[in-house]
Amino acid sequence: MKKILILLGSNSDLPQTEEGLKLLKDLKINYELKVISAHRDPDKLRKYLKNIDRKGVKVIIACAGLSAALPGVVSSYVDIPVIGVPLYSKAFKGVDSLLSILQMPKGVPVACTTVGGSGIVNAVVLALRILALFGRREKDLLKKVKKKFKKK
Repeated sequence: MKKILILLGSNSDLPQTEEGLKLLKDLKINYELKVISAHRDPDKLRKYLKNIDRKGVKVIIACAGLSAALPGVVSSYVDIPVIGVPLYSKAFKGVDSLLSILQMPKGVPVACTTVGGSGIVNAVVLALRILALFGRREKDLLKKVKKKFKKK
């Protein structure tokens, strides 16, 4: 069962997620990675997210750059936690994405991390903390992650 879903708006976002994906692989955490644009294919996104919680997904990490609509749109469709990761862009160095993800209307919550590589790692750790509330394995993995980052 894949408890974590990582959503990207574009294949070009993939390089900024590598460190987080590596952490998930190193910890042997099942996850699904999907690329669906909130702007270019909103119907596909809506259909994919319909009943996502019934598929075993407990947390969604949505990574987006530029106008960064993906995390907010995802949150509007689901009732499970959504973590938004703003991605770096040349024009505004990710500040545009950060502000877009932070400025959500009431009732459409999105947790937000820092921009880029550190952001995806923190999103994975936050997702693990959420899952650790309900699972022993995740709690043990969280302890392992904390030790790993203490060494750095």
